[in-house]
Amino acid sequence: MAKIKQHNFLNTVHEVFTQAREAGVLHLYAGGNSFSGRTIAIDGKNLYHFGTTGYLGLEQDPRLKKAAKEAIERYGTQFPLSKSYISNPLYGELEQYMGKVYDNPIIITKNSTLGHMGVIPSAVDDDDVIVLDHQVHWSVQNAAKMLKTRSVPIEMIRHNNLEMLEDKIRKYRGSKRKIWYMADGIYSMYGDYAPVAELMELSKKYPQLHFYFDDVHGMSWVGKNGTGYVLDQLGELPENVLLFGTLSKTFGASGAVLACSNPELYDKIKTFGGPLTFSAQLEPASVAAAIASAQIHLSPEIYGLQAELRERIDCFNSYLSNTELPLIDTNESPVFYIGTGMPKTGYNFVNRLIQDGYYVNLGIFPAVPVKNTGVRITISRHNQKEEIKSLVDAMAYHFPKALEDTHTNTERVFHAFKLKPFRYIKAKEPAELKMENFESIVEVDKVQWNRFLGGQGVYDWDGLRFLEQVFQGHSKKEHNWLFLYLIIKDGEGVPVLMTFVTLSLWKDDMLANAEVSKNIEEQRMKVSYHLSSMILSMGCLFTEGNHLFWDASHPLAEKAKVSFLEWLEGREQDLGAKMTVLRDFPEDTLWHGDLYGHGFLRIRMPNSCSIDLINIPSMETYIVRLSSRNRRHFRKDVQPFLETVSSTVHDCVAQGQLSQFKMLFEEVHARNLGLNTYTFPDTLFEHMNQNQLWEFIVLCPLNAPERVLGVMFCYKNTDQVYVPAFVGLDYGHLKTYATYRQLLYRTIERGIALGMRKIDLGMTASFEKRKLGAIVEEKYAYLQTRDNFILELLGVMEGQR
Repeated sequence: MAKIKQHNFLNTVHEVFTQAREAGVLHLYAGGNSFSGRTIAIDGKNLYHFGTTGYLGLEQDPRLKKAAKEAIERYGTQFPLSKSYISNPLYGELEQYMGKVYDNPIIITKNSTLGHMGVIPSAVDDDDVIVLDHQVHWSVQNAAKMLKTRSVPIEMIRHNNLEMLEDKIRKYRGSKRKIWYMADGIYSMYGDYAPVAELMELSKKYPQLHFYFDDVHGMSWVGKNGTGYVLDQLGELPENVLLFGTLSKTFGASGAVLACSNPELYDKIKTFGGPLTFSAQLEPASVAAAIASAQIHLSPEIYGLQAELRERIDCFNSYLSNTELPLIDTNESPVFYIGTGMPKTGYNFVNRLIQDGYYVNLGIFPAVPVKNTGVRITISRHNQKEEIKSLVDAMAYHFPKALEDTHTNTERVFHAFKLKPFRYIKAKEPAELKMENFESIVEVDKVQWNRFLGGQGVYDWDGLRFLEQVFQGHSKKEHNWLFLYLIIKDGEGVPVLMTFVTLSLWKDDMLANAEVSKNIEEQRMKVSYHLSSMILSMGCLFTEGNHLFWDASHPLAEKAKVSFLEWLEGREQDLGAKMTVLRDFPEDTLWHGDLYGHGFLRIRMPNSCSIDLINIPSMETYIVRLSSRNRRHFRKDVQPFLETVSSTVHDCVAQGQLSQFKMLFEEVHARNLGLNTYTFPDTLFEHMNQNQLWEFIVLCPLNAPERVLGVMFCYKNTDQVYVPAFVGLDYGHLKTYATYRQLLYRTIERGIALGMRKIDLGMTASFEKRKLGAIVEEKYAYLQTRDNFILELLGVMEGQR
């Protein structure tokens, strides 16, 4: 499988956003000559606006507008100096007002993102540790990751999971000075809260625990002076809490604000905070508008505004309670999230609401897991009660139609969000198609299977029978695999789609880089199955190639595709798999759009390598047909070593030699942390040794024939395909004998001698294989996960030592 690297992640986000943009629900432009906040114009159509984060509507307040205009007249559009040298004349006044709002020392920042980048590296010392809630805002996570260069450990826990947090505290309380837990006050997608009271109780038990709260979505609409949800829960700001609020969003201006009651820490951050020092300061208009808003926040008026918003929130909650819409979290914040599950359902639902006159936000990866796509609705004082009711009526009308349009149902949505006990309802099988399910290849017609899927890898009929025998009946759960087969036929009994999937235990870091896997393996020395999950995968960890037959030209091809994806979802739920993986697709696969729409993410796999042996009668002919560059490689890096070893082929060896083969394979496996999998059962090698379709290409030194330098484990596919499935190497003599290159050469030589039409060389080491004439193809996998936690956790671990 592939490594999830930063560019891989960014490419995935780009593709997700591109699809959403093409669906007309992202990267839109507002139109019109003015903006009231109540409606918003898109493509010439006025829509009721249920997507704002200006919950109190202060951005339209005449007092803020007047102050901003006067500031521009007096001071210009900007004050182009670093704030470290001199602040614009209004800054001091704003700081005084905001200090009164919070009743604590404050720092004004250009925005919250730059604020986090300035504050976190200043507040966190080298002997501290950071623990992130995995749903804390991206800007906090990104700023925290900057501290990897200082070797500050960064951990992550599942959302609001205090048991995991306490485990991390116990892990570090003896070695770290401060343990920083970073979380949002109000989470921007679902509108749920941080458990502030429980967290403060935990800090009484562990005095090292400190908190960094990003409460920008809790600002203004709740709390004394509108200081937000967190401070409303705390009452007073303790010294072990850093609190971020915003002057944007509900506050109606621009910028962000940090409140800190620890004088020493405040001075440290204020004196030098990276972007706080070097970034441009807020424009005079923004500072003046913020002063006008601060004056409102310090007056009794703020509580009247909060009450007006509360009426609208209560109204919306009341109307929603009379529907069956899947509200993800019921609370009193102005943020609501209606789940749609699959992205394509979200696109459809948003477009339906836009056409009916309502603008809402789409919630999509990476803000939420792909399978947790949905619609975020925000309520503001701009919204009138009759408009709120009509929005709920429109959602109740369009939601089932969006489900129907995208071939899904409410049960699947509720399951995706774990909203209530779920019983999987089997999807209706199209009348024109027949789905056949099997749990062993012996139940499948051998001729038919080999005709459609038998021409590559170790998954012709006999190969799968071999794998079923190997991966069952073991004491270790990683050695027991469940094989499932699906054949979808038309009314005439002609296959439209065929495949097989396996359920097996994977290491979650199989997709991570080698350094991350090395760190995790140290933890597995203590806890064997640390960061491991049951995965439902097309194909299996033993096979490589196109595991899916699909007749794209068949009139029922699209229906078969939909039926297959629904079947997969049912198997995932029945079997309790944490992830579904569809693999070995070419870049231009016709499945791409549908897989994204169903909540799959694409990642790059290692290249696949193969050699075409048709019309190659001898090894001499093969070498002659290589490119001039590859012939030079053969003469320089392979040919000189051929006479230093003996090469033999065995279909059965003595037990002692088989043990050597196994040890050499394990040496390769232990070094291959870039593709980190559990080992195979010992009986695998016994089965190979007893199966006529397997053979071993063995290299030994001429001067020490009892020593095995390397072995290639090769499968003879019944469709004349030779498959060097695994290799074993003595790394102590690897360079001396060019062992791996010699094994590749002998594999090609053996394939020609057997009259094979093709060699499937598999993944990894594509550079070496290409130099001996292999055809290299890009391959992709599609992942569908229950949540983003593992992907984000591995991302946090990247680069840590």
